[in-house]
Formats: sequence, structure tokens, C-alpha cells
Amino acid sequence: MEMHDLCAIAAREPRCVLATAVKVEGHAYRKQGVSMLLTEEGVMYGSISPGCLESDLQARVDRVLDTQQLEFVEYDMRPEDDLSWGETIGCGGLIIVLLEPVCGELRSILSHMHAYFQTGSAVELTRSFYNQYTRIHYVIQPAEDAESQTVLYPSPAAKGASLNPINTMITDDTPRLSLVVIHSSEADDLTSNSGESDIQRDGLTEVEKWDIPLQISAKYVPKPRLIIIGAGNDVIPVARLGKSAGFRVVVADWRETLCTAERFPGVELVLGFPREIMPVLDIQSGDYIVLMSHQFLREREFLELLEARNYAYLGIMGSRTRTARLLNNLPPLKHLHSPVGLTIGADGPEEIAISITAELIACKRAAVTAERRNVQRGIAHATDGHRASGR
Repeated sequence: MEMHDLCAIAAREPRCVLATAVKVEGHAYRKQGVSMLLTEEGVMYGSISPGCLESDLQARVDRVLDTQQLEFVEYDMRPEDDLSWGETIGCGGLIIVLLEPVCGELRSILSHMHAYFQTGSAVELTRSFYNQYTRIHYVIQPAEDAESQTVLYPSPAAKGASLNPINTMITDDTPRLSLVVIHSSEADDLTSNSGESDIQRDGLTEVEKWDIPLQISAKYVPKPRLIIIGAGNDVIPVARLGKSAGFRVVVADWRETLCTAERFPGVELVLGFPREIMPVLDIQSGDYIVLMSHQFLREREFLELLEARNYAYLGIMGSRTRTARLLNNLPPLKHLHSPVGLTIGADGPEEIAISITAELIACKRAAVTAERRNVQRGIAHATDGHRASGR
């Protein structure tokens, strides 16, 4: 489950906690920067591990909500003796998880991030820690040229450079924001008998030992769009699996009886012939396109209109011979995959849908990996030796 899903869920959950892996060393199921939501009622959205940590995280939710304080939790699963955890955990590595009550400022931040995602904009969320990691200052802003799904790294300002935040209010007239800055409220410290806060008593030396930067940033992008041209029966499993794989699925067709919400629940539908739907689709550089209408002339017309567009992926259903005929006398098309899908010996609509979805995931992850390498190199240089961490 990606951040755009968590932002939408947080809007309808009145009492929940955001858990984020802020540091990961060694082998781990998920990587640094991944988040999940845990509710007061015990419902979990997303995951940080394959089930090793979530029960323990859930047990901390009531305290985090009652105290309204953030909490760091260390899970050191590197020892070979799993009995140190009291059970066979089946995981490895060191994971530091930040637990934040979703209320006030953080709730507003997640709401603003959701608004960004709805407009197709990438977001950078920066957390700055103060007062010995007991308070947080949040900043969100557009993430320029962000292709990565989740990248968490020390911010360039973490070495001491001053932040000059700009406070910008969101109104109905400003659907896209240039910068949003929200400060955490100065909540009273809940003290123990010794007069120290829980974090100061239990976590301060650990936080220092973990060497967590005073300022960390995470980049998130909205769901990439999967545009499927065609609404036949074989498209139904592709649309379903595409949604499960984290794509925002759009099905376009000119046949009213096929392009219906009953056949494609939870999918955006565009009805019309190629020349009619192109302005509506407004294809962008991050879009994934699959042609599987099985209508030669309509697909040829669509490809002619696609010629000057930028996109991330173009898959064409059918044999190489058919595709060669489709492309005859057309300029070379970018990012072409034909026949569409990975070669797994697929047979039948369901297996073919798996093949197509697997190829979509592979292409998406390849782009993410390349971008993360660029981000890591750039941030490492900007922070003068701070190691940039990401997937």
C-alpha cells in the first residue's frame, strides 16, 4: 500500500497512528521510508514487515494516541537466535520505526498530500526534529522531477543550513500549492515520576545512538496511470490486477455496452473514438499505455495520434506480425513492448493479465531504481558526505 492510499485512509480514520521506517540496515522485507497506518480499533493498513513487527506496533498505538507524542521503536532482528524475540520471526536487519499520532498538523499535512496526489503532483515531505527528538516541524512541497515511489534521505539542511519556510494557505482557488509549512503544536510534556518525558527517559540515548538525522525528507509520487485502450473481456483481469499493483487504471473504448462501471468497478472510464478521447486522456510522460481492443483500424488511429506524445510504456497486444502492420510507415514509437507482457508461457485471460501486469511492474521498478540512484548521488553530494538512503 502506497502513501497516496494511506493519505486517503487517514482522512476517514478519526484516531490512527502513522508508522514510518526511518532507518533500515541489513536485510529487511520493506525498505527505508515505507509507512503504514494503525488504528485505535486494531485495523492495519499497509505493512513494514511480513508480519513480524505489526503486532508490537499495534500494541503501542493507544499510548501514542493518549500521550499525543511521537515514539521511536527499534527492532534489531540481526541476531541469528530468533529466541531473542520469543518466536521465529523470519526477518533480518535493523529497523527503526517512527510512530506519529495522526492529529492536528500531521492530519493536515496528509490531507494536503492527498490533494497533491489527486492533481497528479509528486510531493516531498520533510520532518525536522527538535527538543531532543520530542517535537516535529513538517514541511511539504512539490517534488520536482520525482519518479521514485519512496525515497527517504538526510535533507541538505540537516547539516545546519537554515530553513526559511514560507507559510502558504490552501484555498479553493489554489488547487496546486507552491509550499505548505505546518508547525507542530507545543503540547505539554507528559512526565513520569522522575519528571522526564517517556521519550527522554526511554529513548533519548537510543535515538542518538541510531544516528537519525535531525531532518529527513521523503519523496512520494501519485499512482502512475495505466491507460488501457479496449474494454473487452480480456481487459477485465488486466484492470483488476493493475489496480492491485498500484496503478490508477483508465479504460477507454468507443463501445458503450463494454465500457461500463459494472464491468470495471473502481476504474476510470473514457468513452469515445481515438480522436475524441485523446484530449480527455491528456497523456503525460509517466503514463503506461496498453492497446488491447483487437480493432486494427482504431488502434492504428490511436498510434498515429500518439506519435508526438511522451509516455513511460506502450504495450501492444497481438503478434509481432500484426504489430509490424500497425506500425507500418509510422515513425519509431518510444518504450514499445510487443507482444505485451513477460514471456511466462501464459495461456488464457487471467494468465495473460498476470504477464502484462508483471511487465508493467518491472518497467515501473526499473524507472524507480534508476531515479533513486540519481537521488542518492545528488543528496550524498549536497549533504557533504551524508549517505543517501533509498530503495
